[in-house]
Amino acid sequence: MIYCEKTVSKAYIYKGKVVNLRVDEVVLPNNKHTKREIVEHTGAVGIIAINEKKEIILVKQYRKPVEEILLEIPAGKLEKGEEPIECAKRELEEETGFTPLNLKKIVEFYTSPGFSSEKLTLFYTDRIKRTTQTKSDPDEFLDVVTIGLNQALKMLESGKITDAKTIIGILIAKKQYGHLLERG
Repeated sequence: MIYCEKTVSKAYIYKGKVVNLRVDEVVLPNNKHTKREIVEHTGAVGIIAINEKKEIILVKQYRKPVEEILLEIPAGKLEKGEEPIECAKRELEEETGFTPLNLKKIVEFYTSPGFSSEKLTLFYTDRIKRTTQTKSDPDEFLDVVTIGLNQALKMLESGKITDAKTIIGILIAKKQYGHLLERG
């Protein structure tokens, strides 16, 4: 049987724009005390966006925490009180210059529940419209890339795509929509 931990106290170490870090003192089921380091995150979205050529739209972006340029699906952090579907519309336009004409939620998951509260919601769209321009955040520098589903799967297998949300999104797109994405 699984037992919950009882929180005795919470102490914030850092409060930031993207995350808060706190240390909780908890009582374990065996009555021993220990500490848990927790990263609070408001949540995020990712979008599997398919263009008229049946290609997946990705962004190439430098990620400081891993000091690498990663290939990812368009994604972003929820603003306080923002609904995931609204965030997905905003992020797709900001990062790619496309607006979705339809969005379907395909999955929600915790990114790293051992230390973070971040929940990520993935959406799928295969109907998009070009907008006048992207409205990227001032500290975001990225390139938009399009690839076919088969190429994306090969990139997963070869380790060229290593971002978890992107891997999950591509695999779900293959399973649920693969018959629609034959090209590529």
